[in-house]
Amino acid sequence: MRRLASLVLPLSASRRCGPDTVVRRLAVLVAVLLLGGCAAAAPSSSPARPPEVLTLGDSVAAGSACGCSPFPALYARAQHATDVNLARSGATAADVRAAVPAERSQVASAAEVVIMIGANDMAAVFGHPAQYATVAAGVDDDVTATVTAIEQLHRVPVILLGYWNVVQDGQVGAAQYGADGVRDAARATALVNQALRDAATRTGATFVPTEPAFHGDDGSHDPTGLLAPDGDHPNAAGQAAIAALLPPL
Repeated sequence: MRRLASLVLPLSASRRCGPDTVVRRLAVLVAVLLLGGCAAAAPSSSPARPPEVLTLGDSVAAGSACGCSPFPALYARAQHATDVNLARSGATAADVRAAVPAERSQVASAAEVVIMIGANDMAAVFGHPAQYATVAAGVDDDVTATVTAIEQLHRVPVILLGYWNVVQDGQVGAAQYGADGVRDAARATALVNQALRDAATRTGATFVPTEPAFHGDDGSHDPTGLLAPDGDHPNAAGQAAIAALLPPL
């Protein structure tokens, strides 16, 4: 106010100054007032939107048989991100590959893409070991094509999650398959995981194994406590264990 007041001449001073001086001082005053009004009316910057984490995959990522928040939601919450979970029960690697073009807008806005797929491909032929290698090669091809398609739409980090088992595990699996079947399941799972590792190496994606979280570092841990009653899907503790494996954004 002191600065503005100094620009307004008292009446006696205005009588001593010429008309040009008065006009110039009034012009300065008007300019200051206008600039001050513009500065006050300037809109504040909008808050930054949280990053989006897009998840593609099967019933594990969808949270089936859990009755809890699945790992994509837990992970996004920990990263202060928005969870965009497009995982579907029963999905195969070919299903996810086919879905990418239809989800181009979601891919384009994602800060990270997490993919967990391949178990249903192998489960469909479980018990027929002669078909395992062919199925694993198909998973490798489909996942490689999926990641490549994502990168063509949007250069974004992609995480490929492995499996602790592609079929039932823990006490349920042991009762269902017996010792030979448990060994067969381990072989089938290893082939899917190797296909996912190969796809990650080929495309520059990051492969994150889940087996140590469920079976321990030496592979001897009973995962029953991390599984739902069906022995196939993670329970709340299992979903939290997967979320904890994902690297920070």
